[in-house]
Amino acid sequence: MSKTQMEMKMSGRMKEKALDKAAGGLDTDTDINLRETLRIMGRGVSYLRFFWLQFAAKLAFNLMSLAVPLVMPFVLKLVIDHVIIGDPIAGSNFPWFFSWFPQFLDGKTPVEMMAWILFFSVFTLIIFGIAPGGKGQTGYVAGDLAGGYDIATNTENEANTAGTKGGGLVGLMEWSIQLRLSQALNHLLRSQLFERIKSLPMTKLEDQKIGDSLYRIMYDTPAITNIFFDIIQAPIMIFFMVGNSMLIFLGTYSGAPEIIILALAMFPFQFLSVGVFSKFLRRRSQSSRAAGSVTTGNIEEGMSNVLAIQSLGGNKKELKRFDKDSRESFKRFRILQLLGELAGQAMKFSGIIVSLIVQLLVLGRVVEGTLTPGDYGVVLFYFGYITAVGAIPGLWIRLQNNVAGMRRVFFFMDIPTEVTRGGIDVPPITDGVVMKKAGLTYPDGREALKNIDIEGKVGQILAFVGPTGAGKTSLAHLVPAYHLATAGTVLVDGRDVQEPSAASLRKQVSYVFQETHLFSDSIIDNIRYGSPEATREQVEQAARVAGAHDFIMSFPDGYDTHLGTVTSKISVGQKQRISIARGLVKDAKILILDEPTSALDPETEAYLVDALHEASKDKLVIVIAHRLSTIANADRIYFLKDGEILEEGSHEELMAKDGGSYREYVELQAAKS
Repeated sequence: MSKTQMEMKMSGRMKEKALDKAAGGLDTDTDINLRETLRIMGRGVSYLRFFWLQFAAKLAFNLMSLAVPLVMPFVLKLVIDHVIIGDPIAGSNFPWFFSWFPQFLDGKTPVEMMAWILFFSVFTLIIFGIAPGGKGQTGYVAGDLAGGYDIATNTENEANTAGTKGGGLVGLMEWSIQLRLSQALNHLLRSQLFERIKSLPMTKLEDQKIGDSLYRIMYDTPAITNIFFDIIQAPIMIFFMVGNSMLIFLGTYSGAPEIIILALAMFPFQFLSVGVFSKFLRRRSQSSRAAGSVTTGNIEEGMSNVLAIQSLGGNKKELKRFDKDSRESFKRFRILQLLGELAGQAMKFSGIIVSLIVQLLVLGRVVEGTLTPGDYGVVLFYFGYITAVGAIPGLWIRLQNNVAGMRRVFFFMDIPTEVTRGGIDVPPITDGVVMKKAGLTYPDGREALKNIDIEGKVGQILAFVGPTGAGKTSLAHLVPAYHLATAGTVLVDGRDVQEPSAASLRKQVSYVFQETHLFSDSIIDNIRYGSPEATREQVEQAARVAGAHDFIMSFPDGYDTHLGTVTSKISVGQKQRISIARGLVKDAKILILDEPTSALDPETEAYLVDALHEASKDKLVIVIAHRLSTIANADRIYFLKDGEILEEGSHEELMAKDGGSYREYVELQAAKS
């Protein structure tokens, strides 16, 4: 390989990795070797343990449907040789499992034979069907859902795949079972991945784009459908078809073993011809999926920030960005499709040559009189069934695309989550929080906090104060272990916060975030989101304390108003009050409020401050705020700058320090107001 070729190859790899990084931020590896491929396949098959009964039923009906067509060529032979040509049945070749029917017809007139053959065919059609299904990995795709030509819009078909190689009542049962099984399988995996992503540590979620997560949940998970069915069911089907066809053929046409030899000879040539494409298909599929998730991410970001885009005149810029990423997604999908088509054509080439040779051999036998005209169709039919062994290389090629999708799913399934962290259940907090020399360094190397020493008791109000970027929110995040300290210790009731399970610890912490997070649900359900058992009276009391009761009651449906219909019509302050009420109603011993009064009017703020003092009688209240009116009455104030605590004490103590940082901060704020 020349230096220029090496540089082009490295440039392509770097572009793919950059695309993956743009898509998600966490998963940037596009290379999947053979060992990992086999591991992913095995892991996908392991989901069989959840659905083994349905899978066994599906397989049983499938094999039953496959067995029936093995009979039908001999029915055609009866019609050609013994009804049309009029040859005697005695002495004709028929397999043992079907010989009873020709014996039953022996001696009957052609009209009577045709009537019984018609009755037999109709009966078989009603119960089993008599012809293989069409497209799909086991037949036809249920509903053949409409879709575009990229991975995302085609995967919904995979999530709803159902088919049969037969028809009739047996085929209908098989189709119905597989449809339910495919949907249940995809629902399970989607639910698992959704739960997993929600449980990731905050440091991981901060680096993960929502659009990429959505793409993995909706469009990567259906890749398990083909892995699930193709690795176990498809090979069983193939070997069932091939094995039975060989036994029947040898038992009926033992004088033509070369037909079987030629049929089986296709397999190694087909496998070798497609093997070279495997690695390229896996990498290109991963790259195509990453490009698709970038497009999905752009849509999500554009819709989330539509007001900013419109106000800043960014419509054309966003359209240009979407156009670029969408075209890139389609280009990478075209490359993937081209590779798949090349692999398919390479596999078909050897099959076409061998098929022509076999047809000439069989025609020669018919001309010689060794085979009858009716035998011609039977031999070619069984030759086709025996060559089904060549479908295994085709399955392998198709699995490469699905392996890439499942790798993207399993990548997130394998990231340790806060739920899997384990830990003990702790009793209700009675003492408080202590931090000793605590520090926090983010994974990218940024040092957010260092040498933090604080102490807060139940019954107190602590205030974290300082300029923007001082580390106040990062410090508050250490208490419920949203971030784990990378240095020192954080203790709750004398126990390191890493010892309790995440759920047990956060059950006792009520956190009101600076950014308001409301759900498309009723107001009352939003307020008691973290406390479903809260009564309506408790909800209304919390809303009164937060200054939300009056405007809530102004809606026609009051507390039952669905926020999905009015979220854009209520102010930022009203949203913040609902969020504060949600924090107050939760029965937790630690209450953390991040800028709770930033969007409140002075009257509501004063009311809330009084409420916080009332709440602190049996809680530890931690407030992050800039307004002096919110923090002045705190029991202890911690002033932060550049991730360090510069001063601590009560408002009076800190204001008494000449040249103190807190005093300077307060005076500057007073001068601005």
